[in-house]
Amino acid sequence: MQGVQKRFVLGVSGASGACYTLRFLELLLAGGHEVHLVVTDYGRRLLAEEAGIESLSRERLCCASPTGPGTLVVHPNKDVGAVIASGSFLHSGMVVLPCSSASLGAIATGSGSNLLCRAAAVTLKERRPLIICHREMPLSLIDIRNMETLALAGATLCSPNPGFYLGPTRVEDLVDFVVGKVLDLLHVPHTLATRWDGSTRR
Repeated sequence: MQGVQKRFVLGVSGASGACYTLRFLELLLAGGHEVHLVVTDYGRRLLAEEAGIESLSRERLCCASPTGPGTLVVHPNKDVGAVIASGSFLHSGMVVLPCSSASLGAIATGSGSNLLCRAAAVTLKERRPLIICHREMPLSLIDIRNMETLALAGATLCSPNPGFYLGPTRVEDLVDFVVGKVLDLLHVPHTLATRWDGSTRR
């Protein structure tokens, strides 16, 4: 399902969950959206170890399936002067998926030491949607307080916790559940099965 084409920022850090990243990116591009991608050093390691992706080219990132008419722009994480670090760069929201505890803490303190954190800080400053998909467990008190700080600053904490009420039968179903929730938060139309219709399963 396609709607109005929009522009989004996608940050990837070093917590496990490359499958979420790639499925989310695939669906945004399939919908014709423009995606600006920034990946930390540990995010690159994540993509290499979990998905065999060594290069951040469109072809390598989206090799599993057709990508559609969308546009992908990859920014070096060390380039804090990149366009997504500017408040005048208009977009419809930023997602950090997955988000490690290290990146969670850096964003919560307003650190601008790399592009991912700088872009997140600017997103908050400009009152645009910032969705943090923290994927580490268990949580320390430090994590909880960092989450509180970000929530109070306007971010949405969206932990990748799949629901089981739709009767998933494949890992892909669980991935789609989480990705669908993130797309909902960004008001991006999709056809993924993520919503309970009120029926009782027997």
